[in-house]
Amino acid sequence: MSGDDLERRYRRLLAVYPWEHRRVYEDEMVAVLLAEARPGQRQPAAADVRNLVGAGLRARLRVGARGFTTSTWADAAAVTGLLVGLVLLALAGKATLDQLIHAPGLPPGYEPSRPDLVDWLRVAGWAGVCAAVLLGWRWLAAGLAWAGVLGWGAFVAPEASANPTHVVDTLPQFLLAVVAAGALTVPAPRRRVVALLGVRRLVVLLLAPLAMVALLVVNRVTSPTFDFVDEASFRVFYGLEASSELVLWLFVAGLAVAALAMLVAVARLTPGVRRRIVVMLSPVATLALVIDSTLAGWSTSTMNMGHVIPLVPAQWAMLVLVPPVTFLAGALLVHRREETLRMVALGRDADREQPVDL
Repeated sequence: MSGDDLERRYRRLLAVYPWEHRRVYEDEMVAVLLAEARPGQRQPAAADVRNLVGAGLRARLRVGARGFTTSTWADAAAVTGLLVGLVLLALAGKATLDQLIHAPGLPPGYEPSRPDLVDWLRVAGWAGVCAAVLLGWRWLAAGLAWAGVLGWGAFVAPEASANPTHVVDTLPQFLLAVVAAGALTVPAPRRRVVALLGVRRLVVLLLAPLAMVALLVVNRVTSPTFDFVDEASFRVFYGLEASSELVLWLFVAGLAVAALAMLVAVARLTPGVRRRIVVMLSPVATLALVIDSTLAGWSTSTMNMGHVIPLVPAQWAMLVLVPPVTFLAGALLVHRREETLRMVALGRDADREQPVDL
């Protein structure tokens, strides 16, 4: 009975290896381990546990790394790099325009500062990234994107102790920059993104962010004027302001149509590419949700208490770990789903090949 218990425990340890490895080598490995076991041994030796788990994890990493080099991941990375670059260009352009254009809704004396060199570099940098992607200069695009990541580390990260709310608020944009840089670093054929999207979808992806920025700027310019005396009468919806509810919902509808156009353009790609684009973008959505749900009270308190409330190490660890865990979980789900679909397809093909009994 002790031999059966030991064999069962060794097989449980071998579960750390990829299924393809176990299918070929599991019986042989178990036989060797049992042959080297001491008489009456019931538990795997500590050295065996350490070696098996370490080797199994390394094998899984090698298999996972090979999976990320497939053409489907490369196609998804190419589209994601351009998509995120356009979004970051729109965000940088909107922030710069907000500093250049007068907003009538601001009280006197609260005009924003003029854009500085860093603001212009953000706009020029992400415009360069998008242009380089479209021209097929992938390494230039990746280099500019990584420069944006390093720029955040140089100008924003040092404020973690003095102004942690600003650092936390900019983390989703920083993660978008990391996603863009990582996606553009993945090897892909020259101008692959143009071939994948085609002219029509490419035009939609280029014009939709521009239309959204234009709508936001128009809303800012036409917002109700600030007045200390007269009673204000206007509608507000997530930062959008209008003198009437109809005008407000027209702005909302315009933004929704532009966002929907981008979603439809991406949704018309092949299912495998679509799934991987979602996996690449899901860490950003998850991080934004975590910040909004778990740190909203901290952010409000920090702004109203008059002094900085530092984040505890557990909160920083959460912000650091949520994106990679989300990405790995999404990649694993995509792998399992596609393996299931592949096995179902093989089963159907086998059923078709079987002769029908008369």
